[in-house]
Amino acid sequence: MITPEEKEKIIKSYKLHDLDTGSPEVQVALLSEEIKQLLLHLKKHAKDFHSKRGLLKMVSKRRTLLNYLKQEDTKRYNSIIKKIGLKK
Repeated sequence: MITPEEKEKIIKSYKLHDLDTGSPEVQVALLSEEIKQLLLHLKKHAKDFHSKRGLLKMVSKRRTLLNYLKQEDTKRYNSIIKKIGLKK
C-alpha cells in the first residue's frame, strides 16, 4: 500500500490545478505506483493469487482510464505516458 505521504507527493506532482485529486492523470499515477509495489510483493510471494487478482484489476482500471484520456485529449495522454514511463 501507498503511505499517505507518498500519495500526497504523487498527487502534487500530477495534479492539474490546486484542488485536483481525481483527474485521470492523478488516478493513473496512483494506480501505477500501487502496481509497482504489488509487483515487488508478488516477486517474493509468487503463490499469492489473491494479490495477483487485485493486480490484474488495477492494471485493467489503469488501462480504462488511459483509453478514456486518449479519446478525450491525446496531448494529456501522451504526456502522462511519458511521465510515468509506460509503453503505448
